[in-house]
Amino acid sequence: MKQLSTDAPWSGGYVRDALGVEVASDPGRSVLPVKALVGLALRRNPKRAHLLVSRVLAKHVPTEPGIATASGQLLGLLVRQELQVPDASGPDTPAGSLTGGSLPAGSLIPVVHEAVDRLGHLLDGPSCPDGGTAPDQDERPARLAAVSGLCELLAREQTELPGVVTIGYAETATGLGQLVAGQLGTYYIHSTRLGGSGVEPYGAFEEVHSHATSHQLLPTSRAALDLADTVVLVDDELSTGATIINTIRELHRTAPHRHYVVASLVDLRSAADRGRLDELAHELGSRITAVALAQGSIHLPESLAADAAELIGNLPQPEAAVAGPGRIQVADLTGLVPPIRSARFGVAGRPDPDQAGRIADALAGTLGSSAGPGARVLVLATEEFMALPLAVAVRLQGLRPDADIRYSTSTRSPIAALDEPGYAIRSAIAFDSGDDAPDGSGARFAYNFMHPAGRFDTVVIMPEPGTAVSELLAPGRIAEAVAGSTDDVRILTLPVQSTFPPPLVGPAFGSYLPEDVEWLLKDLSFAQLEAPKAEREAAIQSGKASYAESLPQEFEPSPEYSALFEAALEGSAGRIAHAVGTLTEQVLKLRGNAPVLVSLARAGTPVGILMKRWAWEVNGLKLPHYAISIVRGLGIDQSALGYLASRHRPEDVMFVDGWTGKGAIARELAAAVDLFRQTDGPAFRPDLAVLADPGHCVRIFGTREDYLVPSACLNSTVSGLVSRTVYNTALIGPGDFHGAKFYSELSGSDVSNDFLAAVTSQFPGVRDDVLRAAVHFPSTVAGLPDADWSGWSAVEEISRSFGINNVNLVKPGVGETTRVLLRRVPWKVLVRPEAMPELAHVLHLAEQRGVEVLEVPGLAYSCVGLIHPIHTPGATGADGKAVVDV
Repeated sequence: MKQLSTDAPWSGGYVRDALGVEVASDPGRSVLPVKALVGLALRRNPKRAHLLVSRVLAKHVPTEPGIATASGQLLGLLVRQELQVPDASGPDTPAGSLTGGSLPAGSLIPVVHEAVDRLGHLLDGPSCPDGGTAPDQDERPARLAAVSGLCELLAREQTELPGVVTIGYAETATGLGQLVAGQLGTYYIHSTRLGGSGVEPYGAFEEVHSHATSHQLLPTSRAALDLADTVVLVDDELSTGATIINTIRELHRTAPHRHYVVASLVDLRSAADRGRLDELAHELGSRITAVALAQGSIHLPESLAADAAELIGNLPQPEAAVAGPGRIQVADLTGLVPPIRSARFGVAGRPDPDQAGRIADALAGTLGSSAGPGARVLVLATEEFMALPLAVAVRLQGLRPDADIRYSTSTRSPIAALDEPGYAIRSAIAFDSGDDAPDGSGARFAYNFMHPAGRFDTVVIMPEPGTAVSELLAPGRIAEAVAGSTDDVRILTLPVQSTFPPPLVGPAFGSYLPEDVEWLLKDLSFAQLEAPKAEREAAIQSGKASYAESLPQEFEPSPEYSALFEAALEGSAGRIAHAVGTLTEQVLKLRGNAPVLVSLARAGTPVGILMKRWAWEVNGLKLPHYAISIVRGLGIDQSALGYLASRHRPEDVMFVDGWTGKGAIARELAAAVDLFRQTDGPAFRPDLAVLADPGHCVRIFGTREDYLVPSACLNSTVSGLVSRTVYNTALIGPGDFHGAKFYSELSGSDVSNDFLAAVTSQFPGVRDDVLRAAVHFPSTVAGLPDADWSGWSAVEEISRSFGINNVNLVKPGVGETTRVLLRRVPWKVLVRPEAMPELAHVLHLAEQRGVEVLEVPGLAYSCVGLIHPIHTPGATGADGKAVVDV
């Protein structure tokens, strides 16, 4: 164990001498002395009187950013060392690594010892007394080189550990946890006390002794947590391990894990407390071990609570925010850096170093002469937002080696301040956060830069990304409070990346009512994506573009075609209403009367709205309804699935479409949800409910008759004025939903709501017949009629008999034939003779476009559209591009 210099001051001396609190190291288990890492202070909290104040965490003590970084990296290295220890004895292995009197054997031993020696030497150095006094200018270059060298040494040991996730505890260890995760290269998430995200909690647990006790995990991607073999739990200190036990129980209840590693800067648990972790490991059948930079014990007198309360009662309260002499400048970096995603929603891999670099470059430029040689600059982060500001402070120190750069954060914790050299919290400021805190208070604090020895020339405030400047500058808020301690206050505002983009609703997007549907799409109305059909078809079939990258041109329907639509709607509204009712009642029974309807845009959208209306009007049930994109070759929009998984139980989702042709979308759906299960964890059922299933490709349907669904007659003008969906990487970035356009200019021809009203008006007439049949509907998909895929066989035969030899050129059924005539370059239309009376709109379009119509007796569908094989090879394959015949 590295020894602490005997003449180095200890910032726990005051509490030790006044109240008898003492900490001691266990030389056989520690790599650093406890007193090298923590001092002592007193909480304004009746649950626990004392507070271990870390000298390396940079939460309450302004700290050299390189020291804070190296401490987290070294802890990550100890975790990696622990994960190399063979699990020889299974769950009965005692909890707590490094328990045998020395570090375990392994290839990391030389690096660990060298890093420990370097960090211990730096902690003994002249710039480390609490309060943040600056080193002599002559000593600064050598010290900065030593700190930088230590960080580089540790960075060289960074690795990627598959099957491992890291969880940090809010708020104190959010930055520390991300440093450990970065060292290990794992998925990272920190717990949070913040609410209002709209993400369904993965788990919640209590930190009983804390000022704000309730934690929750809000991952937008749950697969890493569900599928991990090992979970690393990171906290700044362990006193009893009660929070760890609560966490492991909650995690194991959701998804059992083989190994839990508890990592902390300081571990002061008693033998009895360590034994409780051993008992939990045996109970769960898992391995639970622990690593720490310092391990030892703490002595707390029985009268501590009463004695501390009396002592604190004689101390002044933290200074309230008052208008100070400082000048406040705001630097908005929204256009300089991309939106920042909070780690409380989970982040993969390591933080982006370029992001910190761009922010540090901008900050260094704005500081100018205010941070000249010898100037003291504090980067002050806020609460849970710790990792990125620390990285910025590290980069800033590299850019301004002549300045003394320190890093710290604000906190929820109310701590008694006392300006005594042997006390860890020398000064305090208090301010109002302006938010609704779980503890019922918006009070926040920042420490150790108001007393004379701790003042800074410049304080840079880095609030949570997305925080409004007005909230920071209002009376009683953080900027005013900090301004009382310095002549120069800088506020850096950063853009926030939303957990998920918000859904689009009418009338801002589409002509449907907001309560009808929420579109999980990105509005691309500004983009020019349309191309003439022949030009677009040539690009698709030549392989130069995917069909999903562009859009067919849309026009207002002619008066003649509009009349055909009206006639078709009048003749089929009752039949459609019956199919809607039949489909909805099946779905209600299959999903326990609580389905989440998810329409495949755009043909499924009006069907989903009609199902939602049937559920309300007939059963009094209000169902959520979304529309999402599915693209051949890409599957369902994975961001949209993530949105759904964060707000609903995946098993409640029912996917909805208008009709089947040859079943390509049903297959695409099954592959897409399986991929999402593998990558993100939540398991959506691949069930597809369609209004009409003439291809016999699904088991949940309203009818298998191939008749005209009037919504297939038109494009956007019967689909809420929304285009087909688009996936174009020039417009759709990471985390975005797929896109679509809102054709508001076609509103004069919009019949979307007329179609819904016509079908809905038929509900009363078919209600009783549907409900009588619904009594016999099965409650599982297995009890429904089989999908024999007979339509697929028919398509293959047509492809062969017409010499196409490519099923992607064959579009069966009334709906698909209509799409060919409206969107693609049609070659021929096949019709079953007895279906001719119901195909007026198809015949009209074929005549209008000069397409040959062939009567085919015994055709499996009412009609089939053949796309013109403009190129050889022709058509589009699974990726939406050309199919090459081999």
